[in-house]
Formats: sequence, structure tokens, C-alpha cells
Amino acid sequence: MKNLGFILMCAAVFAGLFLVAMLCERLVCKDRKKLSDTHYITYAAIFSAMAGVLMLVEIPLFFAPSFYKIDLSELPVLICTFYLGPVAGVVTELIKVLIKLLLKGTSTAFVGDFANFAVGCSFVLPASIVYHARPSKKSALTGMIVGTLVMTIFGSAFNAIYLLPKFAELFGMPLDVIVGMGTKVNAAITSVPTLVLFAVVPFNLLKGVVVSLLTFLLYKRISPLLHKGDAKKQAKKTA
Repeated sequence: MKNLGFILMCAAVFAGLFLVAMLCERLVCKDRKKLSDTHYITYAAIFSAMAGVLMLVEIPLFFAPSFYKIDLSELPVLICTFYLGPVAGVVTELIKVLIKLLLKGTSTAFVGDFANFAVGCSFVLPASIVYHARPSKKSALTGMIVGTLVMTIFGSAFNAIYLLPKFAELFGMPLDVIVGMGTKVNAAITSVPTLVLFAVVPFNLLKGVVVSLLTFLLYKRISPLLHKGDAKKQAKKTA
């Protein structure tokens, strides 16, 4: 029953995020592209595969317990959602986690994988909505700043309220033991709130800043290649 409840929770979160992304794409985004299904699926699959592989490369952090490791899988997801829109971002987030699970499995009773999806969406979805509402280099930068702040706030609250207790429940590890792992790294961590404050908050901030910087540097170089392909397909349709 515990596992079933967790699965239903994951499905509900995905459905909710997908619905929000779809509504925002229709109502807010001013640059919706009319791409063929083949084109859309192909690019979403390519970016999902890249993100899934990058998710395997996890970097431990000196200020956080060992189960908090940073990865750069949001980089291709963010580029994908800037190119294809918010819905593609949510779908790509889901597929990248499934790819990672197929290649490596889980070491966190699936809680860490669910967290990666949900918190990742809280970053790429706001960034995408802000960018597509008024596409420009400035709005892309603004969107990534907004996404980083939303991810930090949401990720911290989500960890404290749901993820850490659920991890303790499904993994069979008392919360005191989890907090103790944080205490070994930082003596200031003595409770769940301090674990979130001194580990989760800087973790999300660091990830948001690094991914945003890399995306900002890479997207303007990749974008002409992506849109060049759009122009060719549009020319074929016109012909």
C-alpha cells in the first residue's frame, strides 16, 4: 500500500505538471512552433537521451550528505524546452528519469528519482514559460533566474514536507539517521529544517546557477542550427 500510494502520487504530480505546461503553452507562449510530430518527437528523444546519460554522472558535494549529488541533466532539458516549449520540458524530464532507471536502477527507493523529476520541472517549467512569453536573450536569462528561485523554494519545501519523510519510510531509515548523516558533514545540521537550510537550499541554488550559465553559453550557439532545420522543413511544406 505504501508503494501504491507513492506510485499514485508520482502519477498525479506528472499529470498536474503536464496539464500546467499544456495550458501555459496554449495561453502564454507567443512563439508556438508548428512542427511535424516526427520532428517534435525526434528532438525530444534526442534531448531526453542526452539528459538520461548526464543523470548518470553524479557529483558529490562537500556541504551535503552523500545522497545529495548534483548532475547536469537539466542542461539538455532546458535547451529542449526553450526550443520546443513547456510541454516538451515536462515530458523530457520524465523520459530522462526512465532512461536513468533502465540504465542504472535506483538507490533511493525511487524517491530520489521522483525528486529529480519534480524539482527539475520546477526549474525548467517557469524558465520556459517566461522565455516563450516574450522570446529574447533577456527573457531567457530572466526565466532561468526565476526558475532557479522557484526550484530553490519548491525543492526545499518539498524535501522538508514530503521527500525526506517518504525516503525514511520507503527506505526503512529513521529521519534521525538521515539528519545524522548531515551532521557528519556540517555540525550545524541537527534537524530536518537545518538539513534543508544548509544542504538542500545551497544544492538547488548551485545547480540552478551552473545549469543556467551553461545553457546561456550553449543555447545561442545551438539555436541557429535548430531553427535552420525549422526553416528547411517550412520551405518544403510551402513548396
